[in-house]
Amino acid sequence: MLELTRRKLLAAMAAVPAAGRVTQALAQTNWPDRPVRVIVPYPPAGGADTTARILYARLGEDLGRAFAIENRGGAGGTIGEEIVAKAAPDGNTILHDATAFSVNGALYPSLPFDYRKDFEPVVLVGEVANILVAAPSLPVTTVASVIAFAKAAPDGVTMASSGNGTLQHLLLELFRERAGIKVNHVPYRGGGLALTDIMAGQVQLYFANGSAAVGLIKGGKVKAIAHTGKGKLASLPDLPAMSDTLPGFEGYDWNGVFVPQGTPSAIVQKLNAAANKALVSPQVTSRFAELNVETRPTTPTEFGAYIESQMQLWSRVVKDANIKLG
Repeated sequence: MLELTRRKLLAAMAAVPAAGRVTQALAQTNWPDRPVRVIVPYPPAGGADTTARILYARLGEDLGRAFAIENRGGAGGTIGEEIVAKAAPDGNTILHDATAFSVNGALYPSLPFDYRKDFEPVVLVGEVANILVAAPSLPVTTVASVIAFAKAAPDGVTMASSGNGTLQHLLLELFRERAGIKVNHVPYRGGGLALTDIMAGQVQLYFANGSAAVGLIKGGKVKAIAHTGKGKLASLPDLPAMSDTLPGFEGYDWNGVFVPQGTPSAIVQKLNAAANKALVSPQVTSRFAELNVETRPTTPTEFGAYIESQMQLWSRVVKDANIKLG
């Protein structure tokens, strides 16, 4: 009798991992079994919203379920992020986020969620290099001439940002530090207003989102100096990189997909595979090329490592520049 009981116990213990495998297999087979809620924690028509609508239109076609985009902007993205952090980890609520995800933890010290503990990274959707643009009348054409101009000006230069704590603000601070120049920061409520004043010469310099500025650059409305990525930009192949003058200077507006912590790994892997497939489809790549969005296949682990590197970079800049929002 004792031996029979022991055999039953061992059989029951062996069944536990098997049951887990069955549960994951079912999740992989059945998900998505209903429309998926996609939280974009920013207003409509911005960079994250644009890439989301392009990506999930294709993803919905491939997986046979609607991916319903819900814009929940406010507080630098933290309102929408909190919704996903506290959502059920079943794959039916996902987060399509941007660079602020890697910055907000340093800017807002008392958030009701933790970026490292409450989310699981799924896939990097794309990166957009920023472009250092100047007012058309400013007598500069290269990064070196911008630095020389700033050092010769008794009061330094005026540089716009799209708001305190935004990537454009952080790039400004990184440029100030690396170039050793005096910069007068002029924050705006969004990139469109900053570009308007650059065109009018009301402010001298601005790190503009590469998608937003290309048309103005080609139209001669603003002067492009350099970009913050690597190599060449498809839409502006003659534009040099900032790193040509300031080695290691890089910064991107990125978009990526996250799910709540505890989401079954089978769902994470299926979403990752489907997103990577969609990202190389002509439907997506053609639109991304128009917007200067560069993408590459990533695993959840690779995307997680990317996020960690971004958090470390920008938290240092926030600390060194003493930027505080919350």
